[in-house]
Amino acid sequence: MNATGPGPAAPATAAGPAAVTADEMMTACAARALTDGMTCFVGIGLPSAAANLARATHAPNLVLIYESGTIGAKPGRLPLSIGDGILAETADAVVSVPEIFNYWLQPGRIGVGFLGAAQIDRFGNINTTVIGATYAEPKVRLPGAGGAPEIAASCREVIVVVRQTRRSFVDRVDFVTSVGFGDGAGHRERLGLAGAGPRKVITDLGILEPDGQTCELTLTGLYPGISVEDVRAKTGWDLAVSASLEVLAPPTAAELTALRQLQDNNPGELQANSASE
Repeated sequence: MNATGPGPAAPATAAGPAAVTADEMMTACAARALTDGMTCFVGIGLPSAAANLARATHAPNLVLIYESGTIGAKPGRLPLSIGDGILAETADAVVSVPEIFNYWLQPGRIGVGFLGAAQIDRFGNINTTVIGATYAEPKVRLPGAGGAPEIAASCREVIVVVRQTRRSFVDRVDFVTSVGFGDGAGHRERLGLAGAGPRKVITDLGILEPDGQTCELTLTGLYPGISVEDVRAKTGWDLAVSASLEVLAPPTAAELTALRQLQDNNPGELQANSASE
């Protein structure tokens, strides 16, 4: 959703002489957030690349669930869509879309879900509906919600992948499509939401995570060659920075090899702003 092409190359790393792209850095960071045995609600684009990279490297028992009804899919290449036949062919089971949502997602049986965003605010609320002051007469009407609100509400945790600009990282979203932490600490609990909300926001500059007390997104990790000032310049609020800010490791040679093998049959498939839809 709102996908863009591959990002600019990041600085060359020990992973090899070839430059690492921003998309590859984002994908590696997203993959590392997934643990072996976890159940993961996967979308097409970067989320699918990250989940399949994790399964090909450190998390072989990661259970991939796609919205089309495939459970335990094990594609050898990146699927072109949630309806790609390779997902059904390699799945442990194929069920109906209502079962995916009503039995697996809503009761909290899925560990992590990926989401993208057109806008995201300081409390991790996501807008993929409209840009502008009014819903009826927006400046831009976006693709909409799909299953994203259910994922945001019911997955045990959420990982958001989105390119960072002042247009996408705003103080307050124009429309709350998928709730993050609402207006701050305690909001999800007041709504009775089962999921814990956004755990990481992975951008083309670094990683943001919610503060343990306020739930406000805080910069916790930077990509090599990126400064705090670079991130703040592309954030629409006064961004908090963790006292334990770290520089994130670039993809290893093994991660790059596995990722590029997955992409070989899908040139152009890796899209940084792809959502779970």
